[in-house]
Amino acid sequence: MKSSPKVGAIGEVQFTVEKQYIIGFADEQMPAVLATPWLIWFLERAAREAIDPCLEPDERTVGTHIDVRHLAPTPPGQRVTCRARVVHSEKTVVSLQVEAWDEQELIARGMHERRIIRCERFAKRVQAKTRQ
Repeated sequence: MKSSPKVGAIGEVQFTVEKQYIIGFADEQMPAVLATPWLIWFLERAAREAIDPCLEPDERTVGTHIDVRHLAPTPPGQRVTCRARVVHSEKTVVSLQVEAWDEQELIARGMHERRIIRCERFAKRVQAKTRQ
């Protein structure tokens, strides 16, 4: 690590809810809305944005825990802002508070944990599993 992620560091990602991000079971009774797995993906991306400036070129972060409440529906066409704020950092483990807002309201809030890893060591672990 270049430096330990600082408490209060923020990462942010914005996106528009497009067709590929909506639930797969929308029909004439169930309106099309942002799917939770996509929301989680964007929240994780915001968390990476908060931590990445502290990493060496051979380091990345991987998600190890997420606890998020998806609080409100967001229809296609709405702009969503996802933010992650570092709340604790100890050695290679970083904890972040995450939240997302659409154009009207808070739509998600929770906690996310990421671990800083060295790419080469991680790749060796993956490779060992693929040989089995």
